[in-house]
Amino acid sequence: MLRYRAGVAADNSPSFVVVGEALIDLVAADDGAYLARPGGSPLNVAVGLARLGQPTALAGRLSADPFGTVLRQHLTRSHVDLRYVRAAPEASTIALVALSGGQARYQFSADGADFQWSRDELAFLPAGARAVHFGSLASWLPPGDSAIAEAISRTRDGGTVLVSYDPNVRPALQPDPAAARGQVERAVATAHVVKASSEDLDWLYGPGDPAGVAASWLELGADLVVVTAGPDGATGWTRQGPAVSRPAYPVVLADTVGAGDAFTSGLLDALARAGRLDPAALAAGLDAPTVAAVLDEASMVAALTCARPGANPPWRAEVEAAPG
Repeated sequence: MLRYRAGVAADNSPSFVVVGEALIDLVAADDGAYLARPGGSPLNVAVGLARLGQPTALAGRLSADPFGTVLRQHLTRSHVDLRYVRAAPEASTIALVALSGGQARYQFSADGADFQWSRDELAFLPAGARAVHFGSLASWLPPGDSAIAEAISRTRDGGTVLVSYDPNVRPALQPDPAAARGQVERAVATAHVVKASSEDLDWLYGPGDPAGVAASWLELGADLVVVTAGPDGATGWTRQGPAVSRPAYPVVLADTVGAGDAFTSGLLDALARAGRLDPAALAAGLDAPTVAAVLDEASMVAALTCARPGANPPWRAEVEAAPG
């Protein structure tokens, strides 16, 4: 397990800024009622990073409705910095979550506050952060997707801030795989680190060739591509050497809600602790032992999340106490 000190920006800026949606998951209970839980991939990543001890801010658009209050309270309890949260006049986004055998499937309302970004609202990026993470619904749903794309491209072009991306594909909202591939590949070209699931790749490109997809993404501009495969573990590809595959950390499964997001937060935290948040350091320092170590750390964080219901990533103390 990596035991390096978490990085802190010298000027009190957060080390990480996470851009994207903060929504409400409605999860069916055994009695037929629905439980409202904070969710959304970027929110989950921000919460995961903050709980792991990384100074993290969410760049989100939160409604003034009661669900928006729930989201703010959840973020505050998890020590996420809210300085870049914008007050939005639109309603909060709702995701209906269906669980089957512990696996989660989602249906979204796509007209909420999270998707109305303007260029002016994102002009602050990168805001002194060492790394910016983006992805999921807000990165490919109009009208705000173009504002996010412009801000992320500007951040990447600056050359000093690491950019991380997770497409978090949702076929219900992206019915055309060819169009979705174009969206995802344009985003990949602006990122140094890309994490995706095997399900994402199967839907975008067809099953059977994660190595080929990873190679094409490295050619587009990524330095590290990680593909997760649930209980079959995760594989990382770099330009420096062969693929590195690691098994999943063992877990007694409660459900998979937020598992991929927890993996992403664990991956980014591990890169920070290994001194690899600087783009140049990342490109130069991704040898096989480092890739294996960050994959193992990310897998542990995801497993601890899967061991309890809902998107509830672990705190640093829980990770340190887990068997290594």
